[in-house]
Amino acid sequence: MATALVFLLLCSLAGAAANDASTANITASFVFGDSLVDAGNNNFLQTLSKADIRPNGIDFTASGGEPTGRFTNGRTIADIVGEGLGTPNFAQPFLAPNTTGRVILNGVNYASGGGGILNGTGQIFVNRLGLDIQIDYFNITRKEVDKILGISQAKLYFMKNAIISLTIGSNDFLNNYLLPLVSAGERYTESPDSFVDQLINSLRAQLTRLYSLDARKFVVANVGPIGCIPYQRSINKLSQTECVSLPNELASNYNGRLRTLLTELNQNLSGAKFCLADVYDLVYEIINNYQTYGFKSASSACCGNEGQLAGLLPCTPASTMCENRSDYVFWDSYHPSEAANIIIGKFLVDGDTKYISPINLRQLKEL
Repeated sequence: MATALVFLLLCSLAGAAANDASTANITASFVFGDSLVDAGNNNFLQTLSKADIRPNGIDFTASGGEPTGRFTNGRTIADIVGEGLGTPNFAQPFLAPNTTGRVILNGVNYASGGGGILNGTGQIFVNRLGLDIQIDYFNITRKEVDKILGISQAKLYFMKNAIISLTIGSNDFLNNYLLPLVSAGERYTESPDSFVDQLINSLRAQLTRLYSLDARKFVVANVGPIGCIPYQRSINKLSQTECVSLPNELASNYNGRLRTLLTELNQNLSGAKFCLADVYDLVYEIINNYQTYGFKSASSACCGNEGQLAGLLPCTPASTMCENRSDYVFWDSYHPSEAANIIIGKFLVDGDTKYISPINLRQLKEL
């Protein structure tokens, strides 16, 4: 009996050591957000927000140019950041049937086109995963990792190996507060400051919940210059050098409050590190000096249908597509091209504090 017990103990210790060794050097990306980083979750939803048809994904090498549900011609910012940090595989969509077992140790993508910080955001698309639901799904993943690694090793894995990224907030303005007709009444009854308060209070609770689930390394992107996207320029009939002021003012208001929130969380949540990705200033810089970065257009969508700046309708097989995708900052009416995503991703991984602070993502990984 004693011999048998010793044997079982040794087997248990060997299994724990194997799990420890197998995860020690993994950097896992757990991606939350909207269509800027959706890797295909919306393929599995009955929703009007989809990118599962050509020519979306035309330059995504891993799929041979077939659409994957990414809202761009190639890799998203999250894909590029994951590669830069040495993640062995792209984080798979949570809703995909094959996102199970040890695959999840490489990270999971919960992002959903149309999703927002607020549960009511994106109702126009019928179905989408808001941030609260995405965190519910992360909790499911968290319990699965407990089963795979054991409770103590799983806790260490999330604290040391997991990078938690959030790219969300644009839809809370574009497809909620600023949505024509649908939200007109709300805009009269709720001030911009009050709406931003609601966003920040919700996000504080959501980030704190992730912390309670053992997340410790965070990168949170602010909202980009949404008044400069082709859709906004088209519906407002602006020139190629103009941006719509109200959306950008709202984004700037939110971004200032977000910076304060992350400073607060860095002070109050022991052992956590929250990095701010200043996507607003970075994308604005690329748009204003696009030729410096090798682009020929920062106003038109490469894939569009009609409108002065080809930015009114989604990218479909019937769309007119530019000849060279890497010449364009924007892939479609809302989303950057892979070429723009590559520039953004490199700044976030290895850049200085101008666009990613207080440390860059490579430094975050090494903590």
